Amino acid sequence: MSSSENYAPVNPLPPVVVALFLVILGIEAMFFLGSRGLIGGPTAVGWRTSAIQDYGYNADVLRWMLQNNIWPLEHLQRFLTFPFIHGTFTHTLFAGVMLLALGKFVSEVFAPWAVVVLFILSGVAGALGFTLFAGAQPWLIGAFPGVYGLIGGFTYLMWLKLGQMGEQQYRAFTLIGILMLLQLIFGLLFGANSTWVADVTGFGAGFVLSIFLAPGGWRRIQTRIRRN
Repeated sequence: MSSSENYAPVNPLPPVVVALFLVILGIEAMFFLGSRGLIGGPTAVGWRTSAIQDYGYNADVLRWMLQNNIWPLEHLQRFLTFPFIHGTFTHTLFAGVMLLALGKFVSEVFAPWAVVVLFILSGVAGALGFTLFAGAQPWLIGAFPGVYGLIGGFTYLMWLKLGQMGEQQYRAFTLIGILMLLQLIFGLLFGANSTWVADVTGFGAGFVLSIFLAPGGWRRIQTRIRRN
């Protein structure tokens, strides 16, 4: 006799990942509806531009703060807000899909709070890395630096798994290698900008942060220190 239990065809997405995705989607929906004149009146057409100006990250603003040693909250908040603002619907779609995919995998191992910390701090690191190479276009928006941080977490978990299986651990970096190759191809075809630096920095930060955020990470580090 067959069991009467019903099983979901796919595993449910972690609530913390869904929450991040819904914030990004909700903001994009507001921009889209405003641009079509469905909400907000005539001024809503410029909501996206205004949001980028007020909440996007700007490398020149950080340089100004460093030079003058002035740290207004309205500019510091940009480190936390820029990942939730995107330039187009397509930009939002790709970032959202990658967030759901990588966030789901990482959340199966990491605690919910660790996933949020990984996403946010990788975005901050990506912005700082972008500042060093930002040229004539100092603006950085979008979730990709944080998403690449999740890719860093995914890579770390794969690196651990391959090590436990006795296989070559460099294979864990296959995904980031493919993504960087695609970025290079798109850059050659359509013109490159410095935002890829933010993505790579976010990935590196995500990998390093995962050493501490993964379950048992700090204990693993202490064990290695004692052995040495």
